[in-house]
Amino acid sequence: MTPVNVRLREWRDDDAPAVLSAFQAPDLRLQAPWPVVTLKDAMGWIAAWSGVGHAFAVTIGGNGDGGERVVGNVAVTRIDDHGNGWVSYWVVPEARGKGVAAAATDLLARWAFDERGLYRLELGHRTNNPASCRVATKAGFLPEGIERGRLCYEGVRYDVERHARLATD
Repeated sequence: MTPVNVRLREWRDDDAPAVLSAFQAPDLRLQAPWPVVTLKDAMGWIAAWSGVGHAFAVTIGGNGDGGERVVGNVAVTRIDDHGNGWVSYWVVPEARGKGVAAAATDLLARWAFDERGLYRLELGHRTNNPASCRVATKAGFLPEGIERGRLCYEGVRYDVERHARLATD
């Protein structure tokens, strides 16, 4: 399932320019807890992952020799005492439609099950985002239902479809 050149690695401070560039995309601005408009903001976004879960830079290209390009993020957070975690993902617009997000999300799930020993991973996407639904499904996350009015952006309520993947799937 994984395209040959999609890899996950820890975020580094020198990734700040890639983060800053990514958050210039209008839809990705909603993925940050604050506006990322300077390199300092981008470095803060990277640092903010410390202690809240596991976030990985999604890279393409290179062979582990440093020639890769950061094109996204995958993370598992909200890990609880029952072996459950919450998955999130994004990729920059120019990397979309190529299987990068699904491959990275699958790699994250495998890591969470194998390395962290988690049993259940959940994620949600707005129902008006069919591309995110395709990512979840291709990464092995089965739909479980609709959460009505779950999210609110700029005063507009959105339904969310929840998906989950179990270690036994």
